[in-house]
Amino acid sequence: MDIFSVFTLCGGLAFFLYGMTTMSKSLEKMAGGKLERILKRMTSNPFKSLLLGTGITVAIQSSSAVTVMLVGLVNSGVMELSQTIGVIMGSNIGTTTTAWILSLTGIESDNVFVNMLKPESFSPLLAMIGVILIMGSKKQKRRDIGRVMVGFAILMYGMDLMKGAVEPLSEVPAFTELLTAFQNPLLGVLVGMVFTAVIQSSSASVGILQALALTGSVSFGAAIPIIMGQNIGTCVTALISSIGVSRSAKRVAVVHISFNVIGTAVCMVLFYSANALFHFTFLNDPIGVVGIAFCHSVFNIFTTVLLLPFSRQLEKLARRLVPSESRKESFAFLDPLLLRTPGVAISECVSMTNQMGELAHENLLLSLEQLSAYSEERENQIVQNEDKLDIYEDRLGSYLVQISQHGVSMEDMRTVSRLLHAIGDFERIGDHALNLQESAQELHEKDLRFSDSAEEELGVLLDALRDIMNRAFSCFTADDSHAALSVEPLEETIDRLIEEVRMRHIQRLQTGECTIQLGFILSDLLTNFERVSDHCSNIAVCILEEQDSSLDRHAYLHSLKTDDGFARHLASQLEKYQLPRQA
Repeated sequence: MDIFSVFTLCGGLAFFLYGMTTMSKSLEKMAGGKLERILKRMTSNPFKSLLLGTGITVAIQSSSAVTVMLVGLVNSGVMELSQTIGVIMGSNIGTTTTAWILSLTGIESDNVFVNMLKPESFSPLLAMIGVILIMGSKKQKRRDIGRVMVGFAILMYGMDLMKGAVEPLSEVPAFTELLTAFQNPLLGVLVGMVFTAVIQSSSASVGILQALALTGSVSFGAAIPIIMGQNIGTCVTALISSIGVSRSAKRVAVVHISFNVIGTAVCMVLFYSANALFHFTFLNDPIGVVGIAFCHSVFNIFTTVLLLPFSRQLEKLARRLVPSESRKESFAFLDPLLLRTPGVAISECVSMTNQMGELAHENLLLSLEQLSAYSEERENQIVQNEDKLDIYEDRLGSYLVQISQHGVSMEDMRTVSRLLHAIGDFERIGDHALNLQESAQELHEKDLRFSDSAEEELGVLLDALRDIMNRAFSCFTADDSHAALSVEPLEETIDRLIEEVRMRHIQRLQTGECTIQLGFILSDLLTNFERVSDHCSNIAVCILEEQDSSLDRHAYLHSLKTDDGFARHLASQLEKYQLPRQA
């Protein structure tokens, strides 16, 4: 083996790791926010969690990504520690599929159809199809599928390069002596652990071991402890991700490490105790790529079956190793770890934005109640809610900007745009709620009261305002574009009602039924009502823009004025919300 073979080996390793990363990231992007929704729904018991963890890891080909995602979700308060244990165990089983796919490289046959099962045979065709999809398709999902295909082809090319580079090693005595040293189980575990920790991927390290096995120089006795060590090494990703997070999230990493360390220790004791009794002769035999895949699967499945009944004990161990603080831990609003899976991060932002919308809606309703029955307790609640809304806007806005820099799909970008617009509207609605509270406070402190006719007119206007708020917030939460269409006619109705109330107020001023002081307060109230109505309209239009990327906001609003459907809806709302007749 010369220096050029070393260069080829390094290049092959680079292609292999890059291909695996590209494939995994593209699969994660395709999965998007579905991962989070599935995780929340299917972690009610350990067996469901186990199947879920296996399925997700098979889908995105990265147990490390799943574990980091779990740390982020626990740190954000979305999941509990107990819900993650089965998922972690399942991810260890799911990660074995990569080794089985790579084991197909060992197929030897003269049959054309059998040879087509070899990844190196069909991966060039996948690469060609993938490039065509990336370059020729306008749909983001198809381009992502293309990147998965190209990533797999690059991975297999790297595997092929490594295989060719290490073939001469079978004739190098020093290499054989080195592998013989790995027959020491503890050294083998250490090597597997350190190497996997460095490259942060058990699937990749198993693939590299399979490439070395193709030389025929790797025995079962050398490979088995390395495989066991690889499972411990992959925990380093979760360990790194747990830095700077809450204690609850740190426990996820502790469970992952405990599971793999305990599983490895138990398997080592059982396997080598059995070897001492029965003297396994196959340990000196060469292991092939299929043998490595088989040992990897058996080890991971066995440790999962062994430790799944002790899920609660693993949770207790994690809580003991990472004890709770005497004071209540601060809540992590949105965990930066979720940015590694942008689809999950966006889904979590949608949930947070919905919470912000509910808070803005609640605050506005509270401020309207202040107009009819003032309460200092309600005043304190409105002020506290306004402070929370400011925090929501600041942190959500910053987080969404970070997400947009992580190569998300066009569909996700439209969602990010909708959320950025919406949080601005929600925050402004909160500001108007505070303004209404201040007007109510002035009425209360100065013991002022509107005339009976003004009270009746305001009652109609408040009913319409509550209606438009309910419509806007409900259609946003449900992401319902059809319901969003009903908001604009009501907004136009409120504008006309406000204009009419202003005209009637001027008439009352002229007849002496109303005072200038009350007129100023009424003017402030009407201005805030109008602004809230405008923001409700903005929220509805944001939903329509997300559904139709070609929609132009100003052109849409202008075209509505000449639309027959809009005219019918407007007439219906004007009939529903009529001001009382003047005496």
